[in-house]
Amino acid sequence: MTETLNAVRSAGSPEERVAVAAPGHPPEPSLADPCAERELVGERLRRDGEAPDLDVFLTGQVFMDMIFTGLPGLPPPGTELFTDGLGSAPGGVANIAVAMSRLGLHVGLAAPFGDDLFGGYLWRTLAEQEGVDLGRSRQVKGWSTPVTVSLAYDSDRSMVTYARPLPVSEDELSGFPPPSARACFVDVDRPVPGWAREMRRGGTTVFADLGWDATGAWSSEVLDRLEHVDVFLPNAVEAMAYTRTGTPEDAARALSERVPVVVVKRGGNGAIAIDAATGEVAETRALPVRALDATGAGDVFAAGFVFGTLAGLPLVERLRFANLCAGLSVRHRSGSLGAPCWGEIAAFGESGEVPEAVLEDYAFVIPFIPDSADDTVVRAEPTLRADPLQFS
Repeated sequence: MTETLNAVRSAGSPEERVAVAAPGHPPEPSLADPCAERELVGERLRRDGEAPDLDVFLTGQVFMDMIFTGLPGLPPPGTELFTDGLGSAPGGVANIAVAMSRLGLHVGLAAPFGDDLFGGYLWRTLAEQEGVDLGRSRQVKGWSTPVTVSLAYDSDRSMVTYARPLPVSEDELSGFPPPSARACFVDVDRPVPGWAREMRRGGTTVFADLGWDATGAWSSEVLDRLEHVDVFLPNAVEAMAYTRTGTPEDAARALSERVPVVVVKRGGNGAIAIDAATGEVAETRALPVRALDATGAGDVFAAGFVFGTLAGLPLVERLRFANLCAGLSVRHRSGSLGAPCWGEIAAFGESGEVPEAVLEDYAFVIPFIPDSADDTVVRAEPTLRADPLQFS
């Protein structure tokens, strides 16, 4: 596999790509597509017959993420910590939207954006740099962009968030009728929105996950919502809490009685998936890489599983591809801009990070890698580089 991956990697070091402005002239921020090969992969997925408007549609809230890494822990009261690791990136629903788009999926996002500096940066980064379709998104006058500060340490993180109430409902954002799409993604923390149920009746595959229950109730009402879902992707703690089971495997089996396909993410222990229709069970180990920041890794995993599903991969390959994408993302100051492009996937084979025997499990990805793929992906940077005052 290494030789094949080497053959599709383009030359050029990060130093060779640095542009230096003339004295007295500020550098122009670039919003060039960091994953130019995504279009080639997307075209391959949509070759057969007439394709819907979108591959995936979703709604939600976009956050301005500030991600600190390299911390020894949280600062005690009255103290200050310094670190050389900081990334700024779109967060919230943008984590999965960007991850899916970087893989070549045509993603439509309906979200509100504040009319402040952060809102302008988020809009331009998603629309111009990352190719996310914001045709159903809107700028909200006088509304402040939500902000999350993530403090990453010991391969985990703590977060602090500021957010004003969402100014419009999900159904208002999506518009009606909803767009045509091969798949949509929802959060079952809340009732499945009407637009998603309508899309499912039209043949759209509904993917879902959920967040942490801060109340500790882990209500079974949440599981009742799975009747409107085709693929459910909780993490192990959530899955065990909602099903009242003691292991991720038992939780997956319990959930498979409620939803056609369930995937339980086990963090450092990989993931397990069950196809209820066929009875097939698939498992995979976590990619053995050094983790810098796990922010958004679950969303990147979900994006990989969505791609694998739409590409028609077998269950075990869908699981492995999701695992590969998530594993590559945690090596960076993550959030949305930690998601891999195909160039990084191509280059991974020669990195020496994992044994060749491990790479062989991922040989099925080679036919998807365009010859033009190169590892020049844009990552989360300490400061904002997009023009904050311009909306698309």
